[in-house]
Amino acid sequence: MGLLSRKDAKLISDPLADNNPITIQVLGICSALAITAELKASIVMAVSVLFVMGVGNVVISLIRNIIPSKIRIIVQLTVVAALVIIVDQVLKAFAYELSKTLSVFVGLIITNCIIMGRFEAFALGNGLWRSFLDGIGNALGYGVILIIVGFFRELLGAGTLLGYKVLGDPIEKTGVYAFGYENNGFMLLAPMALIVVGIIIWVQRSRNKALIEDE
Repeated sequence: MGLLSRKDAKLISDPLADNNPITIQVLGICSALAITAELKASIVMAVSVLFVMGVGNVVISLIRNIIPSKIRIIVQLTVVAALVIIVDQVLKAFAYELSKTLSVFVGLIITNCIIMGRFEAFALGNGLWRSFLDGIGNALGYGVILIIVGFFRELLGAGTLLGYKVLGDPIEKTGVYAFGYENNGFMLLAPMALIVVGIIIWVQRSRNKALIEDE
């Protein structure tokens, strides 16, 4: 018997595809628009949410039977706020420039509706292991979209990936720039993130007709 049963495996696989929190549930769109102009920022935000959701779901599951129902939202906010503070301090200690780029958006993880939704809908009613898998799965689903959007926005908008010039030098006209290619500055604007997300949704739904029929 494997480590994961089929039912447990779906907790990770479903959010990566047919139940993606961004493209299907349309949650967490704000950060997808705001911090995906650079691939590095997208990756760091994805890892941050992965930590917060994975640990947060476990903590909520641990204390779910002793949380008074009237203050459960306050308790959930307290848990996620504590985890976000840890993320923020680690970023400031080891990646200060990047922490300034992410700025307020790290703090906004506290109110990320994906995290609060999984606390409320899953961690409060399930055990540690399944809650952990649910948190990891939804965080991965969220992170994959951020990284895809960040990849295309930085590549087409600045001609770089993780800060490295991969298409050539636009000033010296090397690489693809030698053939007249120009960076699309519009890709670095927030509205283009929404368009890229829209394209991902279109591709996903065109490949899975069941998603359209469910509507």
